[in-house]
Amino acid sequence: MSESTHHPETGEHPTSVPQAAAQAAWPERVEVGERQVAYRLTVNAGADELWALLADPHRHHEVDGSGTVKPTVQGPHRLAVGDRFTVHMKKYRVPYVMPLTVTGAEPGRLVEWAHPGGHRWRWEFRDNGDGTTAVTETFDYSWVGAKQAKAYELLRLQRENGRGISSSLTRLAARYA
Repeated sequence: MSESTHHPETGEHPTSVPQAAAQAAWPERVEVGERQVAYRLTVNAGADELWALLADPHRHHEVDGSGTVKPTVQGPHRLAVGDRFTVHMKKYRVPYVMPLTVTGAEPGRLVEWAHPGGHRWRWEFRDNGDGTTAVTETFDYSWVGAKQAKAYELLRLQRENGRGISSSLTRLAARYA
């Protein structure tokens, strides 16, 4: 394959996502604020339907592009602000459990949760009025202190999480292609 088949910013290769997703447009990087990594992609589904999928943590593994989220989850099937849920994960072949707290939940518009480390993950949905939705996923570490942010940057979490976000959005779009 030629160089042009790789995502221009993340280096993601189409064969690392489902086949239908390889045909979809790549997510675009969007500037949303300092210490935030966000990508957006238009998905062929309504905002309410997409919100229902992502507001159910028991289904997060279905769209996770990082390969870390596992299907074992404790918590509600529809998130609301203040809810807590626990996700089983695996990274570098090491299993672990992640307790998370919902910090934002607006049906059809937003779902967000806080990581114990202080950063947040956010999904935003903007109905385009034509049966499609602009979906933005954000890794937001603006909530952490300067030393912790520097550690994130030294570990290159922005780049790693950017690749995962891009892949997650591509997987989400493939479900509705």
